Amino acid sequence: MEKHYLGYSSQDLKQSPYATYYNPNLNPMQQQVMEALSIGGQAEELFPPVGEASCMQESGYWPVETGFTLAADASIRVFCLTHMPDVSPQMWDWWFGWHGCEAQRYKLWHPKAHIDARWADGHSDERYLGRTSLIKEYVGSKLIRGGISFISPTEMGFDETKLNNQGEVAVCARIGVPGTPVSGGWLCHQVRPVAGGSEMRSRMWLGGDNGALGRNPGVISKGLIWLLRPVIHQLLPDPADLLVHNAQEMSHLASFLPKLYAEFGSAGAPK
Repeated sequence: MEKHYLGYSSQDLKQSPYATYYNPNLNPMQQQVMEALSIGGQAEELFPPVGEASCMQESGYWPVETGFTLAADASIRVFCLTHMPDVSPQMWDWWFGWHGCEAQRYKLWHPKAHIDARWADGHSDERYLGRTSLIKEYVGSKLIRGGISFISPTEMGFDETKLNNQGEVAVCARIGVPGTPVSGGWLCHQVRPVAGGSEMRSRMWLGGDNGALGRNPGVISKGLIWLLRPVIHQLLPDPADLLVHNAQEMSHLASFLPKLYAEFGSAGAPK
């Protein structure tokens, strides 16, 4: 049985082809994240629900781009804006297919929190759409085991033609509990080009009305998921911890993603 552990071991640092990119020191969090943490939770109305995800394709910004709320349905909504100089949306599109093949790649993303990632289908080809990534990581001090099932952006209402024309990437997924048909929420990372690089607008809607049993739940499944709400809520991370985690991993990887992509992404492996 493979042993899972945090960070790179001394042997990893000697033998891994990715060791050059492993850096256990994280950059300070970006200013907008520090401001959001100082404010704390905010009004639910400032954080549109998942049904309005496609509105991210409109120009401009939402009322809150970085922050979190606890909604009336006991769900959490966590949004985060990350500035990424010298990074292109296509680099992130490649990354989401590439990183899930082995733990050493996943650990580059957040060296102080990521433990393991693998594809549920057991294959190692570098694509992500239609696949589930099984992850093990810390969010704050809470150890999380999750299944991230990547879906087409159209399932969240995005117009893929418009995304392509604008040079944008939207990475969308359902968040589930491994080994069960339970989906606990949704996530979306929209990466759009800006002067000097890109910006990522991350959105996470977890718990409450975002839960489901199966992909196309019927009346009985909807009733069961209602009963499971308290259980799902107990599995959720603290929203402030999730904001910090997302902000750290996205900013950290962005700092060396162009060089990583130049070395390992030259084949341009798409979704």
